Amino acid sequence: MTDQPAVRNNPAHSRFELDTGAGMAVVNYHAAPGVLTFVHTEVPRQLRERGLASRLLHDALQLVRTEGLKVVPRCGFVRHYLDTHPEFQDLLA
Repeated sequence: MTDQPAVRNNPAHSRFELDTGAGMAVVNYHAAPGVLTFVHTEVPRQLRERGLASRLLHDALQLVRTEGLKVVPRCGFVRHYLDTHPEFQDLLA
């Protein structure tokens, strides 16, 4: 069991969220049938450089895979993450 908060999909706000207790880290997307276009990743300033964006994106991509969706990376961070994590290449639309 882990004491880390879970990443969750919030389709009402078109984003994946990680509530850190000290702020919300998010990756925003636009949804289309079978595809999520990731457009922006944001971590509260005071929490940057701690790996939270990477954890958020990793877990969000796991959820995307579970839902059988594909991803279009329009966010620079997401593009870089996918370029450096070949285990998620199969999710590219």
